[in-house]
Parts: sequence; structure tokens; C-alpha cells
Amino acid sequence: MMVAGIGSRKGVSIEDVLAVVETALDAHGLALTALSALATVTLKQDEDAIFAAGRTLSLPVIIADDAALEAAGRTISQSAQSQALAGTPSVSEAAALAVAGRGATLLGPRTVLGPATCAIAISGDAE
Repeated sequence: MMVAGIGSRKGVSIEDVLAVVETALDAHGLALTALSALATVTLKQDEDAIFAAGRTLSLPVIIADDAALEAAGRTISQSAQSQALAGTPSVSEAAALAVAGRGATLLGPRTVLGPATCAIAISGDAE
């Protein structure tokens, strides 16, 4: 399973979300078809653009709850603002790890593009 974790500033646009996903995939030489899902955190469950991006990409958007984030493991990136607001040092990285499942790894640090971030995680069963 390959998951794109999404973080954003409040009021992000669908264009911003789609652009950061594309940029993150390009950075790793991946096609959109490699993704199984988008992921985010409870704090972002009211960000319509994230869910609209999921619909546009025909991917489910999965909300990682606090327990899943804690179990996900360490993030590469560290943001004091993310830690203060969401309880994790990187929303996109933690969400991607949590949804990709136990033993998942990040392909690299999050990609930041304007008001949105995206991190790609892969589970042990991805091909």
C-alpha cells in the first residue's frame, strides 16, 4: 500500500492539494496510479479541498486518529506549529505512516508547496 499524507494550512485549495501530491510523486519518480489512498489527521477533517482532491483522484481519504498517529513512528520533518496544533511534528508524514500501516516507511521527507504538504509512505506489502 502506498499512501500520500496531506497536511495544509486552513482554507487550502484543491489546486494546492493536487499540486503538492503531483510534486511529491514526481520527486520519487512515481505515477499517480501507485497511490492507494490519501491520508490526513483529525484536525484536517473539515478541509474540503483534501476530500475534493481524493474525489478528483478517485482515492479514498482516510483520517488517522491520534492513536494511529502515536503508533505510526517517527517523522523525518519537525514543525513546531504542527506539533502544537496537531500533536505531531509532521501532519503529512505521520498521517501517511499511520494509514500505510505497521512497518510502513517514508520515501523521504515531506514535500512543501505553498500552503500544502505531502509525504509518501509505503507499507511492507507494496509492490
